Amino acid sequence: PKGTMAFAGKYEFEGDENYDAFVQKIGLPSDKIEMGRNCKIVTEVVQNGNDFTWTQHFPGGRTTTNSFTVGKEADMETMGGKKFKATVKMEDGKLVADFPNYRHTAEISGGKLVEISTSSGVVYKRTSKKIA
Repeated sequence: PKGTMAFAGKYEFEGDENYDAFVQKIGLPSDKIEMGRNCKIVTEVVQNGNDFTWTQHFPGGRTTTNSFTVGKEADMETMGGKKFKATVKMEDGKLVADFPNYRHTAEISGGKLVEISTSSGVVYKRTSKKIA
């Protein structure tokens, strides 16, 4: 199927749009907002068929890892560190997850990892370039 192995790799933050409006909308505390702004996050994706391990490496050594299987409920963690359960779906080659207060999609487009989060009409887009 289209996009089965497309995600695996390491990606470094390249740019984003609407960061401030989005993080305010989802209620991120101001210290986390500052920390995340133009943050050179490295996203590492390990993919084995429909099984994913999605790790974000933050400057300073903090990491967040979400492991999931497409179509099965999994324990996830939000940008702000909240834990919840979600089922990640594959739609048109995009991974789609409904977080408690936003919807997140991820796709590989032109060799880049493009992630879009939408909350109450505010669309946050983050682009990362492949580095490995």
